[in-house]
Amino acid sequence: MSAVLNEMELTLTAPAQAKMADLFEQVDDNVQGVRVFATPGGCSGISFGMTFTDAINDDDGVLAYDGFKVVVDDGTLPYLRGVEIDFVDQGDGNATFVFNNLPQVGGGGGCGSCGSSSSSGGGCS
Repeated sequence: MSAVLNEMELTLTAPAQAKMADLFEQVDDNVQGVRVFATPGGCSGISFGMTFTDAINDDDGVLAYDGFKVVVDDGTLPYLRGVEIDFVDQGDGNATFVFNNLPQVGGGGGCGSCGSSSSSGGGCS
């Protein structure tokens, strides 16, 4: 059985909640929620994304809002604790969800994590 998440673990701002609710009115009825996931990569070490999901697994955490659910698998949850998801629309067509309060990953400042360092010493000091 999936676990219930609380707002100490993950929150959505009012604009993010409104946009999610709007998106859920437009999707197929078999969509169960929006899955937040983490993937390795980028200079910060981890990239986050969201996608619609038609399945909620036993090892998922679920944060229920009015009209939709946010789903996070147990492997991603440690990276999202305390994160706030916001929706920013500056009116120029570049509206997007943003992740605030991301934890710092690693202690090396990311040197070499994005493949920019070379054997000749470039990229890291």
